[in-house]
Amino acid sequence: MQLFFHPGISDNDQQVVFPKDESRHIVKVLRKKEGDILNVTNGKGFLFKTEIISVSPNQCLANIIETEKEPEPDYHLHLAVAPTKMNDWYEWFLEKATEIGVREITPVICDHSERKVVKLERFERVLQSAMKQSLHLSIPVLHKEILFSEFISSKIKGDKFIAHCEENEKKSLKSVLNSGSHSTILIGPEGDFSSEEIEMAISNGWVPVSLGNSRLRTETAAIVACHTAALANEI
Repeated sequence: MQLFFHPGISDNDQQVVFPKDESRHIVKVLRKKEGDILNVTNGKGFLFKTEIISVSPNQCLANIIETEKEPEPDYHLHLAVAPTKMNDWYEWFLEKATEIGVREITPVICDHSERKVVKLERFERVLQSAMKQSLHLSIPVLHKEILFSEFISSKIKGDKFIAHCEENEKKSLKSVLNSGSHSTILIGPEGDFSSEEIEMAISNGWVPVSLGNSRLRTETAAIVACHTAALANEI
């Protein structure tokens, strides 16, 4: 199945108008014509089966002939990950985490962060592409970057974990994840969290965890955490 993304569709709509860039792709690249079927999602869990009624490189129009809503996922994973020095590394994490099933992502600016400004528009495009490629119907919520101190003291739903590399008492992430839970996992920057940040997090109710014996890069650690959560929720 090929999946198209159109964030403006609602389950009450009867037609969908594709923007110019998507219309050009449909007509010029895919060679679609009137009567062809397109599967479209709005990134909010809906799948719309549509039939093209008008083709043009500037604007394609399709009737919505069937609407489905996917069931709510068994668990909710929120990854709060410090931006990496290279944008490409963070974009790789965004792509793979979307494929695995992350629901929320927050870039967190830490004491050791080398990058403190992120390109949310570019990140959104990466998420959209990964969602379509993996045939998911929900796009992860991407939050604006936030300072570590503000994030850990904010109201966070569910279980809260901080993965760090210091030789302090920690539990393995896989041993503390509860199936079907709402979990948030903090992943630090190159150079890890500072000692002050770790102490601050623990004092705010965050549970320190380990992702294994290897010392992982930021983006790798985030994927390991994402995959661990997915495995913990397999039936």
